[in-house]
Amino acid sequence: MKQYDYLIVGAGLWGSMFAYRAHKAGKKCLVIDRNPHIGGGCYTESINGINVHKYGPHIFHTSNKRVWEFMNSIVPFNDFINSPIACYKGKRYNLPFNMNTFHQLWGVNTPDEAKAIIERQRAEYADLEEPRNLEEQALKLAGRDIYETLVKGYSEKQWGMKATDIPAFVIRRLPFRFEFNNNYFNDTFQGIPTGGYTKIFQTLLDGIEARLDTDYFQNRNLFDSLADKTVFTGQIDAFFDYRLGELDFRSLRFEHKLMEGVRDFQGNAVVNYTEAEVPYTRCIEHKHFEFGQQPDTVITYEYSSKWEKGAAPYYPINNDRNNALYAGYSELAAQRKDVIFGGRLAEYKYYDMHQIVENVLEMNI
Repeated sequence: MKQYDYLIVGAGLWGSMFAYRAHKAGKKCLVIDRNPHIGGGCYTESINGINVHKYGPHIFHTSNKRVWEFMNSIVPFNDFINSPIACYKGKRYNLPFNMNTFHQLWGVNTPDEAKAIIERQRAEYADLEEPRNLEEQALKLAGRDIYETLVKGYSEKQWGMKATDIPAFVIRRLPFRFEFNNNYFNDTFQGIPTGGYTKIFQTLLDGIEARLDTDYFQNRNLFDSLADKTVFTGQIDAFFDYRLGELDFRSLRFEHKLMEGVRDFQGNAVVNYTEAEVPYTRCIEHKHFEFGQQPDTVITYEYSSKWEKGAAPYYPINNDRNNALYAGYSELAAQRKDVIFGGRLAEYKYYDMHQIVENVLEMNI
C-alpha cells in the first residue's frame, strides 16, 4: 500500500479540480506545486483591498449550466460582463467588433452601412485565395481599416514578429457583430468569483495535503513512489525529458502598479493597445472586475514575450511542427498507465477555464 492514491503535480485549476473530486470520492491525495501559492495562473492577491489577477485577467464564462452551478457552489460569482476597449493612437474603440466599433471607425449607424464598407474593403483582397500569412488573412476577412487599427499591431506584439511572418491559421475567422453589443463573450453565464479566484482554490483544496515551493522534477522518483498514480499538469515535453524535442510557447510579463489616491485610472477593466509603438498589449485595472469603490487602484501592464526554457509558458503555438511533436509525446503518454496527463501544458492545448472544469467533472475518478 502506498501512502497516497494520487500524487497531483500542479495546484492550478486542472490539478485542484481533480484533487477536489478525488477527495470527495474518498481518495487520499498529495498536491505539490513549485509556486509559493495555489491557483496557478488564476491566482489573485489582495492589495489594498483589491483582488489583483497576478498572471493576467481571468473572466469565467460558460453556457454549460452544470459547470456554472458547480463553480457557484464553490464560491458565488458576480455578474461582471467583459467589455474590453481597444486604444489606437489615442482613440478608443469597443470590442469585440460590433456596431459601436463600426460607428467609431466610420460614423455609420446601421448594420447595412457597416456591412457595405466591410464588403467593399474585403473585395480588394478577393484574389487572395490562399492567404500566406496573418496580414493577408486578416485583410481578406476584414479589410484594411479594421486590420490596421485593431489587428496588426496587437498581433505583432502578441507573437513577437511581423504580421507577414505570422501564420495565416492564427486568424481563421474574425467575428463581426452587427448590433450595439459590447459583451465580449456569447456564453449564457459570465462573472468573477466574489473575493477573487484564490478563494476557489482554497475551497477546492480544503482538507487535502498540499506542499508548495516543491518542484516535482527535483525528486520525481521519490514523489512517484508515494502514490499509486501521478496526475501531471505540467509541460508534457518536460515530463519525458524533452526526448523528442522542445515544444514552443509564448510567455507573458506583467508590471503591477499600485496607484494610491487614484480611484479610477482608465474606467474599464481591460484596455487593449493595438498600435505596435506601445510596448504592452493591454492594461488591466483590477478593481473593475468586482465593481470596487476603494480609494486606490491597481493596474497591470501586460507584455507578450518570447518563451525560453525556465520561463512561464502561457500559450501553446499549435503550428504544424509543434502539433506533430505533441502527437509523439501523446503516444508516449498513452503508454504510461500510471500517469494521468491533463491541462493546458500537459495536453498542449489552449483551454478556457470552463473547459477544464467540464473535462474534470466528466472524468471517472
